[in-house]
Amino acid sequence: MTRAILIVLDSVGCGGAEDAAAYGDTGADTLGHIAEACADGRGDRKGLRSGPLAIPNLARLGLSHACEASTGKPLAGVVRPEAPQGQHGYGVEVSQGKDTPSGHWEIAGCPVPFKWGYFTALENSFPGELVAAIIRDGSLPGILGNKHASGTAVIDELAEEHIRTGKPICYTSVDSVLQIAAHEEHFGLERLYDLCKKVRLLVDPLRIGRVIARPFIGSPETGFTRTGNRKDFSIPPPDETILDRLARHGRATVTVGKIGDIFAHRHTGREIKPFGNAAMFAAALEAIETLPDGGFCFVNLVDFDTEYGHRRDIPGYAAALEAFDRALPALEARLRPGDLAVITADHGNDPSWPGTDHTREHVPILAFGPDVAAGPIGRRESFADIAAKLATWLDIGAVGPGRSW
Repeated sequence: MTRAILIVLDSVGCGGAEDAAAYGDTGADTLGHIAEACADGRGDRKGLRSGPLAIPNLARLGLSHACEASTGKPLAGVVRPEAPQGQHGYGVEVSQGKDTPSGHWEIAGCPVPFKWGYFTALENSFPGELVAAIIRDGSLPGILGNKHASGTAVIDELAEEHIRTGKPICYTSVDSVLQIAAHEEHFGLERLYDLCKKVRLLVDPLRIGRVIARPFIGSPETGFTRTGNRKDFSIPPPDETILDRLARHGRATVTVGKIGDIFAHRHTGREIKPFGNAAMFAAALEAIETLPDGGFCFVNLVDFDTEYGHRRDIPGYAAALEAFDRALPALEARLRPGDLAVITADHGNDPSWPGTDHTREHVPILAFGPDVAAGPIGRRESFADIAAKLATWLDIGAVGPGRSW
């Protein structure tokens, strides 16, 4: 039997979405703008990185070709090989939205068939009856925030008041999400998770995609820092995904990072959730070593999005891409004959773009392995084509509406 490894570089979009105007994102291009910034010196940071974007392994597999197919422009300053060694192309999202569940579910073969609910008001974002229910069901003295906000900024702004009053910090964004930040020690981590579970039930009728626990630590004297104990409470996918099909066939599945949370822990197999891209990639490599024939490893590397995209940190984002690129040969070395590895993304988060939110973009698709013939796969009309390819490769029958290449 063959095996398959799917790695989602969270938010590493490649521009070009035809419906970007509907999201206020016309011209957004995460990879393209990072490369341009690095080429002209805006990606330099003393002690971190400098110069053009150095991603020779991703380029060797066809990343620049995929970006050029999407936007018409190769990645500035990135070496573009004449003959890439991987299959390369880009995917177009058919689901509405530009968020994590939409992208991941579609990648897994389940495009979102409905409109998400959103909290659109920038201030007093949550309806009064919802706020009252959160306070009642959570036995709370009240809530703080209740607005659109950057997660790190709102903690810096309200952490002291949160500690003093015991009121959790509730905020949202342009995504279908309600986030709750609380101090791990003063409020309690398990209490925060329990609160999020209760709020999850309250927002189900509103079709809110995720309730996210955002624990943090620290003090006014030392500053406040979010921890790796984030937990997403998602609604489950509305239809079958490749994970469901693998479970029906009794295949071994390992999910790394926040995949378990994104899929509401439905058939997500052995879940591994370390903190940080490097630790998650190392855990994936270890899992691949023992992944049996017919097995599937599904990985999300979230730092690109949370640490650099939302914070509009171009040098940090570029350095993270370069770190992943340097680690990529370790994955290639672990692939056995018959294995398929796919690298893609779930949406964009252009760090040069106004605001702090995701951007509606195409995503690159790279596929490679010892027995994978290199070449272009062109434009894929749905992210679900990835699930179709993986299902064909793993011989588990067609999954979802996608078309294998």
